[in-house]
Amino acid sequence: MTGENKNVIIILLMLALFTGATIEISEGSVYVGIILFAAGAVLITQIHLSESTALKGSGIYLLTGLFIVIADLLYNYSRNSDLGTLDTMVFFLGISLIGCGVKNPQTRRMGEFGAYISGVFIVLFLIFYSLFGSLNIDFVHNFDHYFILLPTVAIMKLAGMPLEVIATETVRLSGAEEMTIVIGGPCSGLYSMFLLIGIVVGYSRIEKMDMRKTLYLSGFTIAVAYLSNLVRVIILYITAYLYGQETMMMVHTHVGWIIFAVVAGGIMYLMDLKR
Repeated sequence: MTGENKNVIIILLMLALFTGATIEISEGSVYVGIILFAAGAVLITQIHLSESTALKGSGIYLLTGLFIVIADLLYNYSRNSDLGTLDTMVFFLGISLIGCGVKNPQTRRMGEFGAYISGVFIVLFLIFYSLFGSLNIDFVHNFDHYFILLPTVAIMKLAGMPLEVIATETVRLSGAEEMTIVIGGPCSGLYSMFLLIGIVVGYSRIEKMDMRKTLYLSGFTIAVAYLSNLVRVIILYITAYLYGQETMMMVHTHVGWIIFAVVAGGIMYLMDLKR
């Protein structure tokens, strides 16, 4: 197995674990999420990137990373709040910066990679969720309604499924049981899209990819992330229709990060081909 192929497999597993950890912490089991996160951190050290791209080890990265991790944990503890997706990525950023500050060159390179992924996610999250919200720009709800809910409902109606739109992000489904399904929040697929963009940016900057190729892959990534999320929502509709809401919620917790891992692995493979 070549180094590039090994990288793709390891990154695929790592991203599956990190995304699974994020979803488990916010929607499933915190303990399972912590285990998945720890396993993903171990895999990071096994990825081999170009030798010339590592950041120089510096105490400032180490101290900044420690501060971010401790501040995030103390903030959530003081407010008695659960760790959410943004908290997980802030924590990931802190761990990545700590990696940038240690002596091991491979750990520094992966710390830089992780810092790009988490940093891009945090910036995009703050723009589309926090900034737009403060400016009363209802981007997320409109995106959920016009780009996720309506297209998936139209597809399933063509297949004969009894779906009815009853609110901006809500549909009524008559199948194994009568239920309402909310297509919003994580169902928008924006979280996965942000992560994938961060992967493209991080990998392309570390491996010194041409800017034109980076922009091409970024556009391709957004399109693939969007279509993959439509597939995920359709899978949830079908599961709910055949087996009921409880089974759908169980599938909802796991199917998203599994699809994400497959998509991310494919994108990493393409980036290896285009270096």
